[in-house]
Amino acid sequence: MSLLTTAALFVLTAVAEIAGCYLPYLWLKGRAAVWVLVPAAAALALFVWLLTLQPSAAGRVYAAYGGVYVAVALLWLWLVEGIRPSVWDVTGSAVALLGMLIIVLGARS
Repeated sequence: MSLLTTAALFVLTAVAEIAGCYLPYLWLKGRAAVWVLVPAAAALALFVWLLTLQPSAAGRVYAAYGGVYVAVALLWLWLVEGIRPSVWDVTGSAVALLGMLIIVLGARS
C-alpha cells in the first residue's frame, strides 16, 4: 500500500472516529437530539472497519494512526468547532505526524 493511500485511510479513519465521538458529546451536552446516536454508531463502525484495511500489525497501525488522529482532531477543532489551533497545538501535531512517519516508513524497510 502506498504512503498516500495509507495517509488517506488514516484521515478517513480519524474523521469517522471523531464524528462517532462528537455526536454523542453533543447529545450529552444537550445540544443535539438523541437520534444523533444512530449516525454516531455508524461512524464508529466505519472507524473500526477502516482500521482493518491497513496491512500492518494492529499495534503498529494504532501507533501510527495516533499521529494522524492528533492532526485531524485539531482540524476538526478549527473547522467544526470554530476554534483556531494555537502555535503549540500545531507544533505538537507536527511532532505527532513526524512520529507517525517514522513508524510507517520504518515498517516498510
